[in-house]
Amino acid sequence: MKTTLMRKTVLSVAGMAFAGGLVAGPVTGAMAADTHSAKPAAAAVQTVSDDKPDAGKLSPHGTQGAQSRIDLSDEQKTNAKAIVAATKANGLDERAAVISIATALQESKLQNLGNLGDANDHDSLGLFQQRPTSGWGSPEQITNPQYATTAFQKALKQVPGWQDMPLTDAAQKVQVSAYPDAYAKWESQAADLTAQYWNS
Repeated sequence: MKTTLMRKTVLSVAGMAFAGGLVAGPVTGAMAADTHSAKPAAAAVQTVSDDKPDAGKLSPHGTQGAQSRIDLSDEQKTNAKAIVAATKANGLDERAAVISIATALQESKLQNLGNLGDANDHDSLGLFQQRPTSGWGSPEQITNPQYATTAFQKALKQVPGWQDMPLTDAAQKVQVSAYPDAYAKWESQAADLTAQYWNS
C-alpha cells in the first residue's frame, strides 16, 4: 500500500511539473538560471513546432474551384520563403501566410516585379502589385518582399473576420481587384508552400 501510494504521488508531481512547464513556455532571463525544468519544457515545445502545419489551419474552408499550379524558379521560391518569414515576424499564423502567398501568386506569380513600362498596371510594383500612388509605400519599399508582405498583412488585419473568410474574399478585401475570384485558384499551391517553409 505504501509503495502504491508513493508511486502515485511521484507520478502526480511529475505530471504536474511537466504540464506546468509546457503551459508556462520557455523560461528566459534570470529565472532560467534558477529553474531546472526549463530545458525539458523547451525541448518539448521545440518538438511540437517542428511538425508541418495542420491542413485545417492552412485551408480551413478547403479549396474553391479549379486549382492552378506553376513550377517555381529559385527566385520565386525565395520570395515565398520571404513571405512566410515576414508572416512569422509579424506574429501572424499559417493562414495569413497562405492568403499572402496566394495573393502574390495571382498578382505577380511570386515575382518581385519592377516597373514594366507599358505593360505596367498603372504604377503597380512588387509581389503584391502595390501602388505607390495609393499609399502603399515608395517604389523601393514595395519592391522589398518583407516590407510588401507586412504592408499587405497590416491591411489584412483591418478586415473584420478575415481569419474565417474564404481565401479569395479576404484577399479581395485588401487588393480590390477587378477579378475578385481569381485568388481562389492558388490556395492549394499556397498552402503547400506554407507547409514546406513554415518550419524551415
